[in-house]
Amino acid sequence: MMSAELPLPKTPPRTPARRLRDRMVILGLIALFVLGLIGLAAATGWEETRDQILRLSLWQGALLLALSLVNYLLRGLRWHLFARRLGLSTTPMQDMRHFLGGFAMVVTPGRVGELVRMRWLKRETGWAFERTAPLALVDRASDLAAMALILGLSVSLAATGVSGAVPVTILALAAAFVATRPRLLAGIVTLAHRAVGRMPRLFGKLRAAARSLERFSAPAAMLPALALGLAGWFAEGYAFHLLLGWMGADIGLWKAVAIFVFSTLAGGLTGAPGGVGGAEAAMIALLALDGVPMEVSVPATAIIRVTTLWFALGIGMAVFPFAERLSLRGADALEED
Repeated sequence: MMSAELPLPKTPPRTPARRLRDRMVILGLIALFVLGLIGLAAATGWEETRDQILRLSLWQGALLLALSLVNYLLRGLRWHLFARRLGLSTTPMQDMRHFLGGFAMVVTPGRVGELVRMRWLKRETGWAFERTAPLALVDRASDLAAMALILGLSVSLAATGVSGAVPVTILALAAAFVATRPRLLAGIVTLAHRAVGRMPRLFGKLRAAARSLERFSAPAAMLPALALGLAGWFAEGYAFHLLLGWMGADIGLWKAVAIFVFSTLAGGLTGAPGGVGGAEAAMIALLALDGVPMEVSVPATAIIRVTTLWFALGIGMAVFPFAERLSLRGADALEED
């Protein structure tokens, strides 16, 4: 295995100053999380969301959550495949814990809080951020590629088009292409460095991280990852189709999937915590254009966001304390070796 060729560096002892820095980083992440949570609650409203969820039967709600869980588990498996490809010796359970625990920060602005996964990896393996950064980058790029392909397929198979879908699809595919092309990305970093003319050490680390993406460029790495992403995101799109049917607004499988994926991408492009505001507005507007009345589109949007975004947040909050505690235990073990 590749991991056997890369000896793990020892982690520096956790001095009082380092412990204080650890606490400050976690407090900063929590602050970002609270900021995003406030925006999320303001966008949906606790009371309205609660009333809308109560309209579903128990088995219907459970099925929606199960389909979302399929998405998270498949993408967690993809994270593990990428980790192994990078050369990390982490176990599937470790990687799944890191991936799911990172969802606790899904509502931070730009989802930057999810980089806490890199912090856990550093504690448990000794790998610096610049060595694990390609893992986060290729994971996000794989999501963009999978969602863009699903959107393009859905629009082509739907009875009617989705306004704005083509440019969003092209943008997502372009971003995924750049993020998975090491030489191109390294060139962009070099151009940025020349334009800024400062921070050579930072840009040097970014170039090294970009070149590390070579490990993921082979079809043997990207094809399984793409398949997992396609299956995962389609599961959530299918859940939206089922929900609309239960609420008497069956607009067809592919149109429902297209609206869900488009809205999720559009929300992500805003940079808002969890895509809040942009995703909901896009979903309601597209449903209205398809003739779905507001009394259906608004609660359907609220429910699907609860069973996807809010559910991910709940899973992350449940896993986060374990991931944090076990990562500290792993750091202590590295210190002893």
